[in-house]
Amino acid sequence: MQSFMKVRKIILLFFTFSFFFFIPNAIQADELSDLEKQLGDLRRALEMSKTATTPLEKNLDKLQVNLEDIRRRIGSIEQNIILKEQQVKEGEKLLVLAQELLSQKVRQLYKNSSSFGSSALFFLFNQNLTSSLRQFGYQKAVVQNDRDTIVKVVLYIKDLEQKKKDLEDEKTRLSKIKEETDRQALFLQKEITGAKKYQAELSSKITQLSARQKLLLAEKLASLGISRSAATMGRCDSDLTNGRDPGFGPKIAVFTYGVPNRVGLNQWGAYGRAKAGQGYDQILHAYYNFDGYQNFDTNIKINVDGYGSFSLDDYVKRIYEVPGDWPSDVLKAQAIAARSYALAYTNNGSGSICATESCQVFQPNPKGGAWEQAVNDTAGKAMVSGGKPIKAWFSSTHGGYVRTSGEIGWSDTPWTKHATDTSSGIGSFSDLQNNAFDKDSPWFYCDWGSRSQYNKTAWLKPEELADIINALMLVKRDAGTTEHLYQTDRPNPAGTDTWDIGRVKQELNNRGITPYNNISDASVSVDFGSGRVTGVTVAGDGGSNSFDGAEFKNFFNLRAPANIQIVGPLYNIERK
Repeated sequence: MQSFMKVRKIILLFFTFSFFFFIPNAIQADELSDLEKQLGDLRRALEMSKTATTPLEKNLDKLQVNLEDIRRRIGSIEQNIILKEQQVKEGEKLLVLAQELLSQKVRQLYKNSSSFGSSALFFLFNQNLTSSLRQFGYQKAVVQNDRDTIVKVVLYIKDLEQKKKDLEDEKTRLSKIKEETDRQALFLQKEITGAKKYQAELSSKITQLSARQKLLLAEKLASLGISRSAATMGRCDSDLTNGRDPGFGPKIAVFTYGVPNRVGLNQWGAYGRAKAGQGYDQILHAYYNFDGYQNFDTNIKINVDGYGSFSLDDYVKRIYEVPGDWPSDVLKAQAIAARSYALAYTNNGSGSICATESCQVFQPNPKGGAWEQAVNDTAGKAMVSGGKPIKAWFSSTHGGYVRTSGEIGWSDTPWTKHATDTSSGIGSFSDLQNNAFDKDSPWFYCDWGSRSQYNKTAWLKPEELADIINALMLVKRDAGTTEHLYQTDRPNPAGTDTWDIGRVKQELNNRGITPYNNISDASVSVDFGSGRVTGVTVAGDGGSNSFDGAEFKNFFNLRAPANIQIVGPLYNIERK
């Protein structure tokens, strides 16, 4: 109980202490700096809350186990009491019967004794003395035996009654223990529920305060100029295939599977599926949840920003999303997806649609050829869900997995799906490379970004990766340092000083943490079912450390130089 009260004091202390973290700091002039300071405070408060909650949860688990054991024991005792009560009742019936028999024997003995007393001389002088004595002794022995039987029955009943009383006493004591344990469990559950609610509020605030960082990451991602459309994409300048030497070694790079928007139709995946013999219907069902197809009026007008109005299918004939020489079933699937998207986006023509990749790529002249034939073959056909056309998003390369719109940060939608986009199961990167339907895409496996001073490659020096790891370790120890840990080759977005490699090492040493000078090995742990990295482990002169996969990705993108970055949840680290 004392340890319980001690834990309670801890939880009350962290609630009291955490209050001070919400006092605004008037000294901070820059908005982002102020937000980052609050973010660090909130993270520390959240960590304190979790630290204080952990022993409570352990105590609650132990109490619940004990409580369940007590319940089982009380149930067993109640069954024993019922059994003992039945045995006592049977014994009492036996006692009544034995007493009745004894009474009869006693009455008979009395009669015999009286008769013997009045005519003793008669027996002595008229019968054989030995025979008379033998008869008298026999009668006396029978009565004594009956008395012994009754005594045994009485003792048996008393023993049962004592056992019943002992069981009832134990049940009473256990009931009191159960009542107290229930009370403690209820209290702890209430405290933990309150702490969890508090932690959820902190996490929500932390997410909101991280919006500025998300904006920086989005701007960095946009600088890569990744095309969403297979028809307009260039080639991923993969440093594994281009053979360019950065001029140093050893070298390390992070390679991502697929491009950022992995929702809906995987254009290169559709290409692989068509090559494997799948028709357009099978292709579309692989990437969307929908009820079926509906033929819409091809004369519906689609208003295109900057280009005027076109009938539905004349509009689709001017869409440039996939190469015109791809298999006809890919073109038909893309035509139906483009038509569905345009109808949904414009609400069946009542609105307008842009002409860029932000919507779908439109050009004023018809594409012609096999593409026009595919549009004619699917005239007016669109995918519908609940009687309405679906907003059929698509992109060039998913990297072996299809995501829902909610998984990539958009609003969740019922027609998008999560699926493995491969011809067979995936248990390794090798399986993914061999079995993904979009494996032929030039953007299937890429390291993104480059630096002109290193022959336009995205390779990092071991000490540069060590710096990223050092910065990540520092911010995990002290979230208040975040504003100093952005890219060293660009202006600090918080308007303060950015700490270089040496300063970060110094700050780690000041906090009792051994920094890395270089990284000798780095590996990832992957959940191939969901298609995401769950953890990253690095080794070097600073020892071995592991990090959450998403955490490593985000901080890598904030600290890595130039526009070098990881663009999705599934990636691998290559060292050459």
